[in-house]
Amino acid sequence: MKKLLLVAVFALIGFGVQAQDGFKIGVNAQLPVGDAADVYSFGLSLDLVYMFEVSESFDAGITTGFSNAFLKSEFKDFGDPAQFIPIAAAARFKASEEFSIGADLGYAIGINEGNDGGFYYRPIVGYDVSEKAQLTLSYSGISVKDADFTFSTINLGVLFSL
Repeated sequence: MKKLLLVAVFALIGFGVQAQDGFKIGVNAQLPVGDAADVYSFGLSLDLVYMFEVSESFDAGITTGFSNAFLKSEFKDFGDPAQFIPIAAAARFKASEEFSIGADLGYAIGINEGNDGGFYYRPIVGYDVSEKAQLTLSYSGISVKDADFTFSTINLGVLFSL
């Protein structure tokens, strides 16, 4: 599984080297909600995205990254932060010159001990603040494999075009 992850990350980097106009990198602050809010206080994530222009108003691509949610202080002795590496297909529709809406769908690999990962989904709204920067608001959900648990966060971030 780790070899597959490394291949996916290097493939994304390789795509970025071939055509920089579609390569993006982002950072997000995460607020756990639902089941996750009982145990985790906040999180940080990194996004790596490569988008292909399908039409003037629609882009499709691939995305990966890293997500780390920190345990609340009362749980620090009982576990590890929740860490995921999502690998997903991405789609974005340009609703106007500044706004876009879309979603990422795929699988989030759980990388901390006891974390099996699961189905990953992320609806997202973006607002272009410049030609190279976009503010993003999203909801991330991971239906954890073999558990009746969804790890969910609300995310606020910035995405930079390279």
